[in-house]
Amino acid sequence: APESLMQALEDLDYLAALDNDGNLSEFGIIMSEFPLDPQLSKSLLASCEFECVDEMLTIAAMVTAPNCFLQAPPGTEEIALTCWRRFSHHAGDHFTLINIFNAFKDASTSSTGQGGTEKWCRDYFLSCAALRMAGNIRAELVEIMKRIELPISEPRFGSKENALSIKKALLSGYFMHIARDVDGSGNYLMLTHRQVAQLHPSSIYHNTRRIPEWVLFHEFSISEDNSIRVISETSPDLFAELVPQYYFSNLPPSESKDILQEVINHLTPVSATKEEQK
Repeated sequence: APESLMQALEDLDYLAALDNDGNLSEFGIIMSEFPLDPQLSKSLLASCEFECVDEMLTIAAMVTAPNCFLQAPPGTEEIALTCWRRFSHHAGDHFTLINIFNAFKDASTSSTGQGGTEKWCRDYFLSCAALRMAGNIRAELVEIMKRIELPISEPRFGSKENALSIKKALLSGYFMHIARDVDGSGNYLMLTHRQVAQLHPSSIYHNTRRIPEWVLFHEFSISEDNSIRVISETSPDLFAELVPQYYFSNLPPSESKDILQEVINHLTPVSATKEEQK
């Protein structure tokens, strides 16, 4: 549909993947080297700047592979939730996926043979096939990074600085996927098209009953009761720091936009803002 095509081109423009003539920019050409969604490619490239490439490679692989959570058989739902909580990370689902992948990698190393790894996955209600595919995707992404000579930073997962860097890298690509809890009960209003969504049941926030006000989400699904999936907490300050002003100025009016505008005004001198808009 023409509307969908125009929206896709607009999104690429926001991601700095197009030049003034509508062709791929130099940055867009590098993004296109990765067999990923444009937002994910942008986040992966941004991780080079924020020195969290190792962690972003794992996130990219895990969200590209099929869902790693198995549907618990009837009567075992609470057991499954207890197992998954072992991997939960307070910063959000993207970080939880890193914990799961690292635990799977450790289990693959310590288990004797394929049967041991599959049993480990069954015990934790996780899909062995999905996690193996994530490993293959990650290895492919590493090869692409090496081929185009992009730096791969050392793993630093677990430190507060690293968590902030990962959030910055994610926000660099997914600033169009921001939502705010408008009433304190988990009704998230998305900034772009003003639709209300709830947390997906697989989210750690759904399981822990903690409802962050501002979140970044990987995808929005209408088919699953208007839910947002793979969610991590973010903040207006990070948004103001990293989001292109021309994207923000095109957002529809809302209370959330007003809050973000106040933060931007506080962080950015008026003269610099006017110059950027110009």
